[in-house]
Amino acid sequence: MGIYLKDPGASLDYAIDWGAALDGASIAQSRWAVEPEETGGLRAAADFREDERTAVTLEGGVPGRLYRVANTVTRSDGRVDVRSLVIRTEAR
Repeated sequence: MGIYLKDPGASLDYAIDWGAALDGASIAQSRWAVEPEETGGLRAAADFREDERTAVTLEGGVPGRLYRVANTVTRSDGRVDVRSLVIRTEAR
């Protein structure tokens, strides 16, 4: 897992390709969560999915902070899986 850099003023999309993990199933539901939750912190402004990919638009963030952005998907067969990204916000 790498660390992705993001400027607090930027609004950027981040995506996860679930294709190899689906084993013939499809994505029935996708939820995104950002930790820690804090005033002025990183937030998920929008999310979307397309075939075997999920994506989130991230905005804000406190400079110098690390955030864990977790995507929880429920597959069409009822199984649940989670993937996480680590985002560091820095003025660039």
